Amino acid sequence: MSTIHQPPAGARDLLPLEVAQKRWISDRLQEVFQRWGYQRIITSTLEWLDTLTAGGAIERSTVIQLEGSSQGTLGLRPELTASIARTAVTRMAGQTGPQRLYYSANVFRRPSKGDRSQQIEFYQAGVELLRVGGVLADAEMLLLLYESLQALDLKSWSVIVGEAGLTRSLLASFPENLRDRVRYCLANLDWIGLQAIPLSDEERDRAQLFFDLRGNPRDVIAKVSQLDLDADAQAKVNNLKALIDLIENSSPEPLPLILDLSLIETIDYYTGITFEVVNDTRVIGKGGRYDQLLGLYDLNGQSAPGVGFALNIEEIHSCLLNAPFLPQATPANDWLIVPESPEARAAALMYAHTIRTSEHLVRVEINLEERSPNEVREYARAGRVSRLVWMSPEGVPHIETL
Repeated sequence: MSTIHQPPAGARDLLPLEVAQKRWISDRLQEVFQRWGYQRIITSTLEWLDTLTAGGAIERSTVIQLEGSSQGTLGLRPELTASIARTAVTRMAGQTGPQRLYYSANVFRRPSKGDRSQQIEFYQAGVELLRVGGVLADAEMLLLLYESLQALDLKSWSVIVGEAGLTRSLLASFPENLRDRVRYCLANLDWIGLQAIPLSDEERDRAQLFFDLRGNPRDVIAKVSQLDLDADAQAKVNNLKALIDLIENSSPEPLPLILDLSLIETIDYYTGITFEVVNDTRVIGKGGRYDQLLGLYDLNGQSAPGVGFALNIEEIHSCLLNAPFLPQATPANDWLIVPESPEARAAALMYAHTIRTSEHLVRVEINLEERSPNEVREYARAGRVSRLVWMSPEGVPHIETL
Protein backbone atom coordinates (compact mmCIF):
# COMPACT_ATOMS: atom_id res chain seq x y z
CA MET A 1 0.00 0.00 0.00
CA SER A 2 1.29 3.47 -0.87
CA THR A 3 2.31 5.69 2.05
CA ILE A 4 -0.33 8.21 0.99
CA HIS A 5 -3.04 5.78 2.15
CA GLN A 6 -1.91 5.37 5.75
CA PRO A 7 -0.49 7.44 8.62
CA PRO A 8 3.22 7.17 9.48
CA ALA A 9 4.37 4.12 11.43
CA GLY A 10 3.45 4.55 15.09
CA ALA A 11 0.80 7.20 14.37
CA ARG A 12 -2.94 6.59 14.20
CA ASP A 13 -6.24 8.23 13.34
CA LEU A 14 -8.99 8.70 15.94
CA LEU A 15 -12.51 8.09 14.64
CA PRO A 16 -15.53 10.00 16.03
CA LEU A 17 -16.57 7.40 18.65
CA GLU A 18 -13.05 7.09 20.01
CA VAL A 19 -12.78 10.88 20.10
CA ALA A 20 -16.06 11.06 22.05
CA GLN A 21 -14.84 8.49 24.58
CA LYS A 22 -11.47 10.13 25.12
CA ARG A 23 -13.13 13.53 25.32
CA TRP A 24 -15.37 12.13 28.09
CA ILE A 25 -12.27 11.11 30.05
CA SER A 26 -10.48 14.41 29.45
CA ASP A 27 -13.53 16.51 30.37
CA ARG A 28 -13.94 14.79 33.73
CA LEU A 29 -10.30 15.22 34.58
CA GLN A 30 -10.41 18.90 33.67
CA GLU A 31 -13.48 19.40 35.87
CA VAL A 32 -11.53 18.04 38.85
CA PHE A 33 -8.46 20.14 38.04
CA GLN A 34 -10.61 23.27 37.89
CA ARG A 35 -12.30 22.47 41.22
CA TRP A 36 -8.85 22.45 42.80
CA GLY A 37 -8.11 25.92 41.42
CA TYR A 38 -5.89 24.97 38.46
CA GLN A 39 -5.84 27.11 35.30
CA ARG A 40 -5.38 25.66 31.82
CA ILE A 41 -2.14 26.38 29.96
CA ILE A 42 -1.30 25.60 26.32
CA THR A 43 2.36 25.51 25.32
CA SER A 44 3.97 25.14 21.93
CA THR A 45 4.05 21.70 20.32
CA LEU A 46 7.46 22.66 18.91
CA GLU A 47 10.33 23.56 21.21
CA TRP A 48 14.07 23.96 20.94
CA LEU A 49 15.78 20.64 21.58
CA ASP A 50 17.72 22.12 24.51
CA THR A 51 14.41 23.06 26.15
CA LEU A 52 12.92 19.59 25.68
CA THR A 53 15.90 17.69 27.06
CA ALA A 54 15.79 19.67 30.33
CA GLY A 55 19.53 19.87 30.81
CA GLY A 56 20.06 16.21 29.93
CA ALA A 57 17.32 14.88 32.21
CA ILE A 58 15.40 13.68 29.14
CA GLU A 59 17.28 11.54 26.62
CA ARG A 60 17.70 13.17 23.20
CA SER A 61 17.00 9.78 21.62
CA THR A 62 13.37 9.99 22.83
CA VAL A 63 12.74 13.34 21.10
CA ILE A 64 11.47 13.44 17.52
CA GLN A 65 13.81 16.05 16.06
CA LEU A 66 12.98 18.31 13.14
CA GLU A 67 15.17 20.18 10.70
CA GLY A 68 17.33 22.65 12.54
CA SER A 69 17.99 26.32 11.90
CA SER A 70 20.80 28.72 12.67
CA GLN A 71 19.35 29.05 16.19
CA GLY A 72 19.35 25.34 16.95
CA THR A 73 17.41 22.11 16.48
CA LEU A 74 13.65 21.90 16.94
CA GLY A 75 11.77 18.93 18.38
CA LEU A 76 8.27 17.72 19.20
CA ARG A 77 7.58 17.72 22.94
CA PRO A 78 7.92 14.24 24.54
CA GLU A 79 6.21 15.53 27.71
CA LEU A 80 4.78 18.82 29.02
CA THR A 81 6.61 19.56 32.26
CA ALA A 82 9.75 21.02 30.65
CA SER A 83 7.71 23.27 28.34
CA ILE A 84 5.54 24.50 31.22
CA ALA A 85 8.62 25.14 33.36
CA ARG A 86 10.13 27.19 30.51
CA THR A 87 6.88 29.15 30.11
CA ALA A 88 6.54 29.78 33.85
CA VAL A 89 10.06 31.19 34.07
CA THR A 90 10.02 33.29 30.90
CA ARG A 91 6.39 34.42 30.59
CA MET A 92 5.01 34.22 34.15
CA ALA A 93 8.01 35.31 36.18
CA GLY A 94 6.19 38.27 37.73
CA GLN A 95 3.41 36.14 39.18
CA THR A 96 3.62 35.12 42.81
CA GLY A 97 3.39 31.47 43.77
CA PRO A 98 1.91 29.05 44.02
CA GLN A 99 1.03 28.69 40.34
CA ARG A 100 -1.51 25.96 39.62
CA LEU A 101 -1.59 24.96 35.95
CA TYR A 102 -3.22 22.09 34.06
CA TYR A 103 -3.10 20.85 30.48
CA SER A 104 -4.69 18.42 28.06
CA ALA A 105 -2.52 17.89 25.00
CA ASN A 106 -0.65 15.51 22.76
CA VAL A 107 3.00 14.52 23.16
CA PHE A 108 5.38 12.70 20.83
CA ARG A 109 8.13 10.17 21.51
CA ARG A 110 10.59 8.57 19.15
CA PRO A 111 10.18 4.76 19.19
CA SER A 112 13.01 2.44 20.11
CA LYS A 113 15.43 1.78 17.27
CA GLY A 114 14.06 -0.81 14.88
CA ASP A 115 10.55 -0.85 16.43
CA ARG A 116 8.35 0.67 13.73
CA SER A 117 5.11 -0.44 15.39
CA GLN A 118 5.65 1.45 18.63
CA GLN A 119 3.26 4.36 19.22
CA ILE A 120 4.74 7.83 18.74
CA GLU A 121 1.82 10.15 19.60
CA PHE A 122 0.07 10.14 22.98
CA TYR A 123 -2.60 12.22 24.69
CA GLN A 124 -2.11 13.40 28.25
CA ALA A 125 -3.94 15.39 30.89
CA GLY A 126 -2.04 16.63 33.90
CA VAL A 127 -1.18 19.36 36.38
CA GLU A 128 1.85 21.29 37.57
CA LEU A 129 2.05 23.04 40.95
CA LEU A 130 4.91 25.54 40.75
CA ARG A 131 6.86 27.78 43.14
CA VAL A 132 5.87 25.95 46.31
CA GLY A 133 7.51 23.02 48.05
CA GLY A 134 6.96 21.01 51.17
CA VAL A 135 4.86 18.16 52.44
CA LEU A 136 1.54 20.00 52.08
CA ALA A 137 2.11 20.58 48.35
CA ASP A 138 3.07 16.91 47.86
CA ALA A 139 -0.08 15.87 49.72
CA GLU A 140 -2.20 18.12 47.48
CA MET A 141 -0.73 16.40 44.43
CA LEU A 142 -1.50 12.88 45.65
CA LEU A 143 -4.99 13.79 46.86
CA LEU A 144 -5.74 15.57 43.57
CA LEU A 145 -4.57 12.47 41.74
CA TYR A 146 -6.86 10.33 43.88
CA GLU A 147 -9.89 12.55 43.22
CA SER A 148 -9.12 12.61 39.48
CA LEU A 149 -9.17 8.82 39.27
CA GLN A 150 -12.29 8.64 41.43
CA ALA A 151 -14.06 10.92 38.93
CA LEU A 152 -13.41 8.30 36.24
CA ASP A 153 -14.76 5.48 38.43
CA LEU A 154 -11.57 3.59 37.66
CA LYS A 155 -11.21 0.29 39.52
CA SER A 156 -8.22 -1.67 40.87
CA TRP A 157 -5.59 1.04 40.77
CA SER A 158 -2.75 1.88 43.11
CA VAL A 159 -0.09 4.57 43.43
CA ILE A 160 3.53 3.44 43.74
CA VAL A 161 5.47 6.18 45.52
CA GLY A 162 9.23 6.61 45.55
CA GLU A 163 11.65 9.28 46.75
CA ALA A 164 14.24 10.18 44.11
CA GLY A 165 16.54 12.05 46.47
CA LEU A 166 16.51 9.28 49.06
CA THR A 167 17.12 6.60 46.44
CA ARG A 168 20.09 8.57 45.05
CA SER A 169 21.46 8.89 48.58
CA LEU A 170 21.20 5.13 49.13
CA LEU A 171 22.83 4.45 45.74
CA ALA A 172 25.76 6.74 46.61
CA SER A 173 27.26 3.98 48.78
CA PHE A 174 28.02 1.88 45.68
CA PRO A 175 31.26 2.30 43.67
CA GLU A 176 30.85 5.13 41.17
CA ASN A 177 31.86 2.95 38.22
CA LEU A 178 29.11 0.41 39.07
CA ARG A 179 26.40 2.79 40.25
CA ASP A 180 24.62 3.13 36.90
CA ARG A 181 24.47 -0.66 36.48
CA VAL A 182 22.99 -1.08 39.97
CA ARG A 183 20.53 1.72 39.24
CA TYR A 184 19.47 0.06 35.97
CA CYS A 185 18.89 -3.31 37.64
CA LEU A 186 16.83 -1.74 40.40
CA ALA A 187 14.78 0.33 37.95
CA ASN A 188 13.97 -2.81 35.93
CA LEU A 189 13.63 -5.17 38.93
CA ASP A 190 16.43 -7.24 37.36
CA TRP A 191 17.51 -9.60 40.14
CA ILE A 192 19.61 -11.80 37.82
CA GLY A 193 21.43 -8.82 36.32
CA LEU A 194 22.21 -7.55 39.81
CA GLN A 195 23.98 -10.83 40.64
CA ALA A 196 26.31 -10.34 37.66
CA ILE A 197 27.64 -6.99 38.93
CA PRO A 198 31.04 -7.35 40.66
CA LEU A 199 30.00 -6.09 44.09
CA SER A 200 31.38 -6.99 47.50
CA ASP A 201 29.20 -9.18 49.71
CA GLU A 202 28.24 -6.15 51.80
CA GLU A 203 27.39 -4.11 48.69
CA ARG A 204 25.37 -6.97 47.23
CA ASP A 205 23.37 -7.33 50.43
CA ARG A 206 22.69 -3.60 50.39
CA ALA A 207 21.59 -3.73 46.75
CA GLN A 208 19.28 -6.67 47.42
CA LEU A 209 17.77 -4.73 50.31
CA PHE A 210 16.26 -2.36 47.74
CA PHE A 211 13.97 -5.16 46.58
CA ASP A 212 12.58 -5.38 50.12
CA LEU A 213 11.94 -1.64 50.37
CA ARG A 214 8.53 -1.94 48.73
CA GLY A 215 5.11 -2.40 50.31
CA ASN A 216 3.04 -0.80 53.03
CA PRO A 217 4.44 2.74 53.49
CA ARG A 218 4.83 2.48 57.26
CA ASP A 219 6.57 -0.90 57.04
CA VAL A 220 9.02 0.39 54.41
CA ILE A 221 9.75 3.55 56.40
CA ALA A 222 10.46 1.39 59.46
CA LYS A 223 12.93 -0.74 57.45
CA VAL A 224 14.82 2.14 55.88
CA SER A 225 14.99 3.96 59.22
CA GLN A 226 17.13 1.10 60.55
CA LEU A 227 19.84 1.78 57.94
CA ASP A 228 22.91 3.91 58.59
CA LEU A 229 21.62 7.13 57.03
CA ASP A 230 23.25 10.53 56.78
CA ALA A 231 21.40 13.62 57.96
CA ASP A 232 20.04 14.48 54.50
CA ALA A 233 18.67 10.97 53.91
CA GLN A 234 17.15 10.87 57.39
CA ALA A 235 15.40 14.19 56.70
CA LYS A 236 13.90 12.71 53.53
CA VAL A 237 12.66 9.69 55.49
CA ASN A 238 11.09 12.03 58.03
CA ASN A 239 9.38 13.97 55.21
CA LEU A 240 8.00 10.72 53.77
CA LYS A 241 6.59 9.78 57.16
CA ALA A 242 5.04 13.25 57.55
CA LEU A 243 3.49 12.96 54.07
CA ILE A 244 1.95 9.56 54.81
CA ASP A 245 0.61 10.84 58.14
CA LEU A 246 -0.91 13.92 56.49
CA ILE A 247 -2.62 11.92 53.73
CA GLU A 248 -4.01 9.34 56.14
CA ASN A 249 -5.43 12.06 58.39
CA SER A 250 -6.95 14.17 55.61
CA SER A 251 -8.35 11.68 53.09
CA PRO A 252 -12.00 10.56 53.46
CA GLU A 253 -10.88 7.00 52.72
CA PRO A 254 -7.51 5.23 52.56
CA LEU A 255 -5.47 5.86 49.42
CA PRO A 256 -4.04 2.75 47.73
CA LEU A 257 -0.40 3.75 48.29
CA ILE A 258 2.63 1.49 47.91
CA LEU A 259 6.01 2.88 48.96
CA ASP A 260 8.82 1.62 46.70
CA LEU A 261 12.31 3.06 47.22
CA SER A 262 13.58 1.14 44.18
CA LEU A 263 11.26 3.21 41.96
CA ILE A 264 13.57 5.03 39.52
CA GLU A 265 12.13 7.05 36.65
CA THR A 266 13.77 7.32 33.22
CA ILE A 267 13.28 11.11 33.34
CA ASP A 268 16.04 12.34 35.61
CA TYR A 269 14.83 15.77 36.80
CA TYR A 270 12.94 14.47 39.85
CA THR A 271 14.38 15.52 43.21
CA GLY A 272 11.77 14.38 45.76
CA ILE A 273 8.72 12.14 45.70
CA THR A 274 8.01 10.27 42.48
CA PHE A 275 4.99 8.14 41.74
CA GLU A 276 3.38 5.89 39.17
CA VAL A 277 -0.33 5.08 38.89
CA VAL A 278 -0.87 1.42 38.02
CA ASN A 279 -4.14 -0.21 36.96
CA ASP A 280 -3.58 -3.97 36.90
CA THR A 281 -0.47 -4.14 34.68
CA ARG A 282 -0.89 -0.77 32.95
CA VAL A 283 1.00 2.34 34.00
CA ILE A 284 -1.63 5.03 33.45
CA GLY A 285 0.15 8.01 34.96
CA LYS A 286 3.41 9.33 36.40
CA GLY A 287 4.57 12.32 38.38
CA GLY A 288 6.85 13.72 40.99
CA ARG A 289 8.72 16.66 42.50
CA TYR A 290 11.34 18.60 40.51
CA ASP A 291 12.85 21.40 42.57
CA GLN A 292 15.76 22.24 40.23
CA LEU A 293 14.05 22.18 36.82
CA LEU A 294 12.85 25.80 36.69
CA GLY A 295 16.42 27.01 37.30
CA LEU A 296 17.48 25.60 33.91
CA TYR A 297 15.34 28.21 32.15
CA ASP A 298 16.11 31.18 34.40
CA LEU A 299 18.75 33.60 33.09
CA ASN A 300 20.24 33.88 36.58
CA GLY A 301 19.94 30.16 37.32
CA GLN A 302 17.50 30.87 40.13
CA SER A 303 15.28 27.86 40.68
CA ALA A 304 11.92 27.29 42.29
CA PRO A 305 10.16 24.12 43.42
CA GLY A 306 7.56 22.24 41.41
CA VAL A 307 5.54 19.05 41.50
CA GLY A 308 3.06 17.55 39.05
CA PHE A 309 1.67 14.50 37.31
CA ALA A 310 0.49 13.40 33.87
CA LEU A 311 -2.23 10.84 33.11
CA ASN A 312 -2.12 8.84 29.88
CA ILE A 313 -5.52 9.16 28.18
CA GLU A 314 -4.91 6.15 25.89
CA GLU A 315 -4.13 3.81 28.77
CA ILE A 316 -7.10 5.04 30.80
CA HIS A 317 -9.32 4.60 27.75
CA SER A 318 -8.15 0.99 27.41
CA CYS A 319 -8.97 0.37 31.08
CA LEU A 320 -12.49 1.81 30.69
CA LEU A 321 -13.46 0.28 27.32
CA ASN A 322 -16.04 -2.04 28.89
CA ALA A 323 -17.39 0.53 31.35
CA PRO A 324 -21.12 1.14 30.77
CA PHE A 325 -20.79 4.88 31.47
CA LEU A 326 -18.31 5.47 28.66
CA PRO A 327 -20.08 6.81 25.52
CA GLN A 328 -21.03 3.88 23.30
CA ALA A 329 -22.10 5.99 20.33
CA THR A 330 -21.34 9.37 18.83
CA PRO A 331 -23.80 12.17 19.76
CA ALA A 332 -27.10 11.97 17.90
CA ASN A 333 -28.43 14.91 15.89
CA ASP A 334 -31.54 16.56 17.29
CA TRP A 335 -33.04 17.93 14.09
CA LEU A 336 -33.04 17.12 10.39
CA ILE A 337 -34.34 19.94 8.17
CA VAL A 338 -35.72 18.71 4.84
CA PRO A 339 -36.39 21.24 2.06
CA GLU A 340 -39.26 19.79 0.00
CA SER A 341 -38.15 21.59 -3.19
CA PRO A 342 -35.32 23.83 -4.41
CA GLU A 343 -37.50 26.83 -3.58
CA ALA A 344 -37.52 25.74 0.08
CA ARG A 345 -33.72 25.60 0.54
CA ALA A 346 -33.23 29.18 1.74
CA ALA A 347 -36.09 28.86 4.24
CA ALA A 348 -34.64 25.53 5.45
CA LEU A 349 -31.23 27.11 6.05
CA MET A 350 -32.80 30.06 7.89
CA TYR A 351 -34.90 27.73 10.05
CA ALA A 352 -31.81 25.66 10.93
CA HIS A 353 -30.02 28.86 11.93
CA THR A 354 -32.94 29.86 14.17
CA ILE A 355 -32.89 26.51 16.00
CA ARG A 356 -29.10 26.52 16.44
CA THR A 357 -29.10 29.97 18.01
CA SER A 358 -32.24 29.65 20.13
CA GLU A 359 -31.21 26.63 22.25
CA HIS A 360 -28.19 26.08 24.47
CA LEU A 361 -26.65 23.19 22.53
CA VAL A 362 -28.46 21.53 19.67
CA ARG A 363 -27.28 19.52 16.68
CA VAL A 364 -29.05 20.40 13.43
CA GLU A 365 -28.35 19.07 9.96
CA ILE A 366 -29.80 19.81 6.53
CA ASN A 367 -30.91 17.05 4.19
CA LEU A 368 -28.54 17.55 1.25
CA GLU A 369 -29.60 14.72 -1.05
CA GLU A 370 -32.70 13.84 -3.05
CA ARG A 371 -34.60 11.30 -0.94
CA SER A 372 -38.16 10.06 -0.76
CA PRO A 373 -40.03 10.71 2.51
CA ASN A 374 -39.53 7.08 3.55
CA GLU A 375 -35.81 7.27 2.75
CA VAL A 376 -35.56 10.47 4.79
CA ARG A 377 -37.19 8.78 7.79
CA GLU A 378 -34.96 5.72 7.43
CA TYR A 379 -31.87 7.93 7.28
CA ALA A 380 -33.05 9.91 10.32
CA ARG A 381 -33.73 6.80 12.42
CA ALA A 382 -30.33 5.35 11.52
CA GLY A 383 -28.74 8.59 12.74
CA ARG A 384 -30.93 8.70 15.86
CA VAL A 385 -32.44 12.05 14.78
CA SER A 386 -35.31 12.92 17.11
CA ARG A 387 -37.22 15.49 14.99
CA LEU A 388 -37.78 16.16 11.30
CA VAL A 389 -38.76 19.50 9.85
CA TRP A 390 -40.39 19.36 6.41
CA MET A 391 -39.95 22.81 4.86
CA SER A 392 -42.53 23.68 2.21
CA PRO A 393 -41.78 25.82 -0.86
CA GLU A 394 -43.72 28.60 0.87
CA GLY A 395 -41.33 28.46 3.85
CA VAL A 396 -43.83 26.82 6.22
CA PRO A 397 -42.26 24.22 8.55
CA HIS A 398 -43.99 20.99 9.50
CA ILE A 399 -42.41 19.25 12.51
CA GLU A 400 -42.51 15.46 12.79
CA THR A 401 -41.27 13.67 15.92
CA LEU A 402 -39.65 10.29 15.39
